Amino acid sequence: MSDPWLPPTPPERDAFGHQRVPAPAIAGPPPSEPAHEIEAPDPIPEPRSIWSKLAAPIVFLVLAAGKLKFVFLAIFKLKFLASSGSMLVSMVAYGAIWGWQFGVGFVLLLFVHEMGHVIQLRREGLEASAPMFIPFMGAVVWAKSLGDDAAAEARVALAGPILGSIGAAACVGLYGLTGDEFFLALAFTGFFLNLFNLLPVSPLDGGRAVSAISPWMWLLGVFGMTVLVLTHPNPIIILIAVVAIYETYTRFKAFRAGGEEVQAYYAIAKRDRIITTAVYFGLIATLAIAMFYTHVEKTL
Repeated sequence: MSDPWLPPTPPERDAFGHQRVPAPAIAGPPPSEPAHEIEAPDPIPEPRSIWSKLAAPIVFLVLAAGKLKFVFLAIFKLKFLASSGSMLVSMVAYGAIWGWQFGVGFVLLLFVHEMGHVIQLRREGLEASAPMFIPFMGAVVWAKSLGDDAAAEARVALAGPILGSIGAAACVGLYGLTGDEFFLALAFTGFFLNLFNLLPVSPLDGGRAVSAISPWMWLLGVFGMTVLVLTHPNPIIILIAVVAIYETYTRFKAFRAGGEEVQAYYAIAKRDRIITTAVYFGLIATLAIAMFYTHVEKTL
């Protein structure tokens, strides 16, 4: 670059005085690409036998079976996996409508209620399955028998609402500690759940409990379910009513038919009948009062 403070350099001229113009650079030929070497083709593989083709899949299946056997054992022998799976599905189902907090809390209250049945069944010397949850229908516990007589059936039936009511009362305690009305609303829901289950109609807990008081009370339960369907019709209530009325009809028909086994089943000691009556109606009164004091007004 020329210095701006110096005079410009005169252009170069030839012998005739003409200004020389630098010749453009001539591009040379493009560099030649290296020649590609021709590689010899791979030898054609020999066809494999059918056993060699199946060897890898068979080995994979054997190894997979060895790994999965623990899963199968867990599913068929550790029944709590099925129970926890149904619990999670119910939490998601309830949470999708009323929020995840209510979904978790409500399913836990159901779990406490059903564990009351499980504990009492085992105290009666009977095997019981883990609770299985059915979204929007509650939960169930499977057992081959509910006891030797109506008194044992009543104890198993009432154990669910008793423990479930204690679980709902714990929500009242959480409300007292936190001041969060969510726990109060959850307690009200738990009290209502256990009170509804005391309707004297099978397969609800109340229908099984009154079998030790008087099977004639099943007719009162059928009347109550009919009124509930007419005043609060919805698909779930209707479905429960259909199942309850059918099972109650079946049990009442067998009760009326009599027979030595049936008579022996309902012929319980007077002491057991009095205790069952006191616990049943006392629990109804307690839950009704608890619902009154835990009701939370909600506005849309």
